[in-house]
Amino acid sequence: MKVIVLFLLLLTTLNTYSQSNKGKGMFLVSKSKYSFNETFEKISKSITDNSWKVITSHNLQEIMKKNGKDVHPVQVIETCNPNHAYKVLSKDDERLISNMLPCRISIYENSDGSVYVSRINPEAMQGQVSEYASEVVGAALGDIEKIIENALK
Repeated sequence: MKVIVLFLLLLTTLNTYSQSNKGKGMFLVSKSKYSFNETFEKISKSITDNSWKVITSHNLQEIMKKNGKDVHPVQVIETCNPNHAYKVLSKDDERLISNMLPCRISIYENSDGSVYVSRINPEAMQGQVSEYASEVVGAALGDIEKIIENALK
C-alpha cells in the first residue's frame, strides 16, 4: 500500500512539475481550447493526416469505472509511425527501448473542465538511451509535437 501511495505521489509531482515548467520535466503538457471530445477527435485526425497510425486508444475513465472508481475523462492514444519504429526494432542493440513503442498521447480533463494533452518530453530522453535511439526517438517525438500543434491550433 505504501508503495502505491509513493508511486501516485511521484506521478502527481512529475505532472505538477511538468505543467508548471512546460517542457523542463519528463512530460510536456499543452492546454487545449477545445472540449475533451473535440480534442480527442482533432488529435486522432491529426495523427492520420500526418501519416501516422492510431494503434488503439484507452478510455481510462471507463476502465476505472468498471473497477468502481470515478475519475475525470482520460484517453490515451497509442500511435505509431512504422518508419521510426523500424529503425529501432530492426537493431538488436536498440530493441531494448521497444517498451516505449508505440508513442502515447494522453488527453485528460481536470476537475475545472480544462483539457490538456500530455506526452513524453524528448529532451528528457537525451542521455538516457544510445545516441542512435535518441535521434530516432527525438525525430518521432518531434513529429508528435507537430501532430499536437496542428490539432490544437
